[in-house]
This record gives sequence, structure tokens and C-alpha cells, in this order.
Amino acid sequence: MTFAVSGASTDFELLASLANADLADASAEEIVRWAVQATDGLICVASSMTDALIIDIASRVKPGIEVIFLDTGYHFAETIGTRDAVAEMYPVKVIDVTAPRTVTEQDRDLGPRLFGRNPDLCCHLRKVVPLDRALAPYRGWITGVRRDETSFRRGSQAVEWDHRRRMLKVNPIAGWSQAQVEEYIEANGVLVNPLVAEGYPSIGCAPCTRPVQGGAHPRSGRWAGTGKTECGLHTW
Repeated sequence: MTFAVSGASTDFELLASLANADLADASAEEIVRWAVQATDGLICVASSMTDALIIDIASRVKPGIEVIFLDTGYHFAETIGTRDAVAEMYPVKVIDVTAPRTVTEQDRDLGPRLFGRNPDLCCHLRKVVPLDRALAPYRGWITGVRRDETSFRRGSQAVEWDHRRRMLKVNPIAGWSQAQVEEYIEANGVLVNPLVAEGYPSIGCAPCTRPVQGGAHPRSGRWAGTGKTECGLHTW
């Protein structure tokens, strides 16, 4: 299956608005292939290392693709281990991105445990600001966002215009269910963070992530008890 793509001078905002009609019945791999062509290869993957599903898909289309990992300084050891395993197992280049201030410097300047006192600000400083900087060289980024994850993500499209960063945002598995995710992982031997098997279906920073009880929403362990559902990477 092929889809029309213009050259580098394309109005990407218009392109994003038109792309979803062409890609309505496309597979995740076909969506990534379209995005790589549309951006002349200036595209990366962003991964939290809960699993390597989106990395597996993207690397099949574009071996050597760069994978952005936001090293917040608060990750579980298992997440860091998954990042290292991804770098070894997949044909990708993992790029560690850190915040301007270390955790120690942030504690000194803003007080300890900012994640508990003001989680929105902590996420902004340790995730959003670093990601904005890291995405600057690209024309697009690929995410694992799915519509069934949160109410905010319900309207996610396969291709979107990222207004804040002025680039394409590509969500190849936006329409997938959790069952489809698990089926792909099983069928393709995709690397999964070991914490998933311990009751952490969605993994963020260690201080703000809790295991999920049976039957609860997979993201209910993120910022549990705060009402917060998004770190800010996908909001604007």
C-alpha cells in the first residue's frame, strides 16, 4: 500500500490534516513508513521503556532510527535496564535526554520532593522541557499513544500536527486496544519492562508510579490519588 507524500517543503500542518483519510485503514508499520517518507527521515521515536512495541515497529521500517529516552533521574532500575536492553537488542540509537538540573540541583533550588508537592511542575521540568529541546532537530516524532489510555487521548489520530513544537506527531497504534498490544508483543517477542509482570502496566517515575490492582485501569497507578493523568508531553 502506498500513500501520497509531498517533498520537504510540504506544509506539514496541512499534510497532517489530510493524512488520516489516506491512512485510515493502514497498519502501524505503514503509518510509520509514510511518516519516515513525509519527514525525509528526520523523525524519531519517544519511549518510556514500558515496552519496546513502538520501537520494534519503527525499527523494522527505519533501522537505526533514534529513540529518545527521558532520563528524569527518578526511574526504576528496571526501566533503566530495559533501556539498556533495547539499545542492545534493536537496530536503533537510544539517546538519553536529561533535564537542565540534576535531581540534587532541583532539590536545592526548589526544595526536596517536588514530585509530591507540585507534580505538574516536576513533570514539566524533567520531561517536557528536555523533550522540547531533544525534538528540535526533527520534523516529526513517533509515540505509542493510544485512544483507550485516558480520556484526553480519546481523540488521538494516527498523524497530528504538534502545535507547540511545530512538527508532525505520529501515533501508529492510536486505535489499538490493550489486547492488540499484548498480541503483538507475544507474536513478535517484543522486549517488555519486567515491572509489567509485577503489576505495573504503565510505568513512569518511581516516586509517582504504583502497582495496579486487578481490574483497575492500566494508568490508574500513575500519580495515584492526585487526579493527574498526563505528564504534559502530549498536551498543549
